[in-house]
Amino acid sequence: MDYFKKQLDLLKTERAADRQAYKEMTSNSSVTERRANGLTWYPIAIKGTEMGRGDYLIVEAERTTHTEVPHQLRFGSSAVLFSNHDPQHDRLEGTISYQSGNKLKITLLTDELPEWAHNGKLGIDLLFDENSYEEMEQALKQASTLYEKVPLIQILTGDRKPTFEIPVSPYVNNQLNISQQAAINNILAANDIAIVHGPPGTGKTTTLVQAIKSVWQLNQQQILVVAPSNTAVDLLSEKLSEQGMNVLRVGNPAKVSERLMSLTLDSKVAGHTNLKEIKRLRKQANEFRDMAHKYKRNFGKAEREQRKALFEEARKIMREVSNAEQYIMNDVISKAQVITATLVGSNHYTVRELEYNTVFIDEAGQALEPACWIPILKAKKVILAGDHQQLPPTIKSEEAARNGLSTTLLEKNVVHHPETVTLLEEQYRMHETIMGYSAKIFYQNKLKAHQSVARHLLFETDIPLSFIDTAGCGFEEKLEGTSTSNPEEAAFLLKHLTQLVVSLGTQYTPEKFPTIAVVSPYKQQVVILKELLEHAPILQPYTSKISINTIDSFQGQERDIVYISLTRSNSENKIGFLSDIRRMNVAMTRARKKLIVIGDSSTLSGFDFYAGFISYAEEQQAYISAWEFMDL
Repeated sequence: MDYFKKQLDLLKTERAADRQAYKEMTSNSSVTERRANGLTWYPIAIKGTEMGRGDYLIVEAERTTHTEVPHQLRFGSSAVLFSNHDPQHDRLEGTISYQSGNKLKITLLTDELPEWAHNGKLGIDLLFDENSYEEMEQALKQASTLYEKVPLIQILTGDRKPTFEIPVSPYVNNQLNISQQAAINNILAANDIAIVHGPPGTGKTTTLVQAIKSVWQLNQQQILVVAPSNTAVDLLSEKLSEQGMNVLRVGNPAKVSERLMSLTLDSKVAGHTNLKEIKRLRKQANEFRDMAHKYKRNFGKAEREQRKALFEEARKIMREVSNAEQYIMNDVISKAQVITATLVGSNHYTVRELEYNTVFIDEAGQALEPACWIPILKAKKVILAGDHQQLPPTIKSEEAARNGLSTTLLEKNVVHHPETVTLLEEQYRMHETIMGYSAKIFYQNKLKAHQSVARHLLFETDIPLSFIDTAGCGFEEKLEGTSTSNPEEAAFLLKHLTQLVVSLGTQYTPEKFPTIAVVSPYKQQVVILKELLEHAPILQPYTSKISINTIDSFQGQERDIVYISLTRSNSENKIGFLSDIRRMNVAMTRARKKLIVIGDSSTLSGFDFYAGFISYAEEQQAYISAWEFMDL
């Protein structure tokens, strides 16, 4: 079918670009560079080994230095154990089967660790993620094959209309507002698809949790809840568990907390009544394996036979373990009311064969369409939740993005089936003046501020919004590599922030001090701002309250005060990244009580979005020229 052929072609282009980016990052880079890029743990210490399912060996490793460096090694990732003695040859590929803090387990297709594992320092490299692409490709091919037989696929591709059956009694919950209750009623009435459009601060997670609970109460059938990011999956898992639901979290949580770990399959299996027998068998298998290891390389035929027999006995016991574990896993899985996972994680071998009446996809505005088809093919009914006016999915290939991969299934269905969409209309985060411009541009002025936040301020006479215009100040942008920066604008922002912090210091105790985000779309500007903060003595007592990062890092978060450094200032009116106004929507809507946008109106005002924002700031008496602060 043409629809899925196009998706497959786009995915192929993206896979090639992603592989190329990975190759460029790794091919000629040293272990130190790969570690800095988050692709490597080095050095590591091996904490233990145990026999896994089949002929696999599970190795537990811990990184012993550079533990503060962020990394991309995650549950389910392909990885390789290597020795620095001869990294090209001394290497064993496997899969990360557990990761938490500075420890991980890697499952390797081998009976025992090779000799080289005892020579030189060891490390673990992340391999290119072929698995996710294969899962997505498989799902698209399967969807294409099933198109004629499955009405849901025809609906989601825009070729058929969805249907609804209004329940006898409407859903009522006085803890939720009118639009949240309407969203749940729409979900309960839908036979095939419903969409929850949740702008910033509108309580989308709260609505989804109550909706999932209601769907369970209605038909008592297992529900699958997925999202593209581990963080979103963790949040929903935790909230559903707090509501008393039996949640099974497939995969490893990103946020390591006791509550979340207790929801994982490993933890539930570990608490199962039949586990004692498995532990006994596993211990026996490991004893046989250890005995086999005592036969070194220089042995004769009899020893070789004995070694082989011991390994075979260990394998035989592990097959028994496997069967017993499978029984326990099936028991744990069957008792779960809700299964939660990432999009690709929903096809994990432990739950691959399951089918569901209802599948919820959260953060659908950030989900690649091919990944969404993995859980959709397991469903009779799909609920998409998210906001297509915030950040789109991360795509490596500009060509694939331009040709349609950046358009999500959520966006397509909002257009195809507007009758399935409920907009959550009341937000609980922002002062109404901060909200106003986004509400007008992105949400047809339907967004309203709840009375608890509509007029909240840092202090009684404060102004919630400021646009500080740097036009004519000579703050010139600079291009460094592929990223733009504006050192003078950054220095100006830090001075302004210092002045604000000093004045707030007289109103707030250190514990109650407002939280502050300083954001820019440009990585290089973020680097400069962080350096300036390090060298600002007055701000040092407040650094725990101040976060500086790119806009993308703050999606889903909020702060009392937000500064945005727009960075661009040039005579050609080039704004690059800033033309993605959805990114600006995210930036502006992080602020609760105060939003300060700093930029050059002469560069920006050639673009409708920014010209409109500057006019809005003027209407709100929130426009200020940077010249007024030049004696700062």
